[in-house]
Amino acid sequence: MAHDHESAQAIAAHEPAAPPDTVRERLRRRRRTLWPYLLALGPGLLAASAGNDAGGIATYASAGASYGYGLLWAMVIVTICVGVVQEMSARLGAVTGKGFSDLVRENFSLRVTALILLTLFVANFGIIVSEFVGIAAAAELFGVSRYVAVPVTAGLVWLLITRGSYDRVEKIFLVLTLGFFAYIGAAFLARPDWGEVLVATALPRPPLEVGYLQLLIALIGTTISPYMQLYVQSSVVEKGVTPEEYRYTRFDVFVGTLFAGLVASFIIIATAATLFPRGIAIETAADAAVALEPVAGPYARLLFGLGLLGASLLAAGVLPLATTYVMSEALGFERGVSRSWSEAPIFMGLFTGLVVVGALLALIPGLPLIQVLVGVYVLNGLLLPIELFAILALVNNRELMGEHTNRRGYNALAWAITIVVSLLSISLIAITVLGWFV
Repeated sequence: MAHDHESAQAIAAHEPAAPPDTVRERLRRRRRTLWPYLLALGPGLLAASAGNDAGGIATYASAGASYGYGLLWAMVIVTICVGVVQEMSARLGAVTGKGFSDLVRENFSLRVTALILLTLFVANFGIIVSEFVGIAAAAELFGVSRYVAVPVTAGLVWLLITRGSYDRVEKIFLVLTLGFFAYIGAAFLARPDWGEVLVATALPRPPLEVGYLQLLIALIGTTISPYMQLYVQSSVVEKGVTPEEYRYTRFDVFVGTLFAGLVASFIIIATAATLFPRGIAIETAADAAVALEPVAGPYARLLFGLGLLGASLLAAGVLPLATTYVMSEALGFERGVSRSWSEAPIFMGLFTGLVVVGALLALIPGLPLIQVLVGVYVLNGLLLPIELFAILALVNNRELMGEHTNRRGYNALAWAITIVVSLLSISLIAITVLGWFV
């Protein structure tokens, strides 16, 4: 027995040891684990980024120019709100396999459905026009005539959607989000006091002023736009995301929301560091780009203009697409970027009409854009509470969602966000309407 034991030890001593878990192997396994999450980036990132459109950029720039770093704390809260709302919309799409309009039509009365769709169509169309105006303003910052830039851009957007597959469209839209990094560059060129930035973000000191309240509400209204939720839900459906795969999409939604919130914050930082100390007031994103040059140099102006161009291009594609999805769903027509004209003529025709008319209106000389945007944001303010309550009713419907309804704590947070955002939206509408009579 002793001899056998010694023989076994000798054999074991001569056997090769198991290969060590090398650093390279651990990294390879980690890459395989992360890869599905990276591949899922798309609908959530695009929807959140599209919210930083020409109107949103103008609002963030105005916040920085008017109150310095004083509204940075609000961007933290707003970013959390956007993440929660976007996540619920994406989950609705993944679990039900249906877009927002389909679910509204099937679960709400005809009057509620008609109100939502009519308000949405009018509000979205107004913003589509503003995006082409943003493209025109950005192009002129680079010395290109709007009468060249707008038709060319409209043609490219039309070709992309009507001649491409969903995967190709998504990839090109994702490339456009790189333009938002220009705002980060502009903020660093402005040389802000980063210590003051951190203090203002962590310790809010809001002044008791009507103008400050208006900008605070506008930040929420321009950041949580109804079309963002509609786009992310329709995109999740077209992409074919299943409940089993949804964890990857949830990662996409939260990464996209964080990225969009950081971009908005950097716009505030850039204008707070340069325009606020000099008391320079602005009304549009192009005004902010021009005002930056004397203070932060021509590169800051060009970076700001590049960010505006990329943002407007992205929104000029996403907005008509989101509107077309919703209207086609509501009317029961075939829809989808990957479908041909013969398969989805109403979808393609409606998208074409929105792009063409939006681009043509943007070329009208002397278009009262500010007044148009104010009216559009009032409509969005009316729609947002209705949409948020509809999303909550749908996502908590066990017949629709099964085990994927909101959990108790998450649901309490979602209800709190919905109530507060709705009250603020109604306040903005009241302030705006009262302003017309004062």
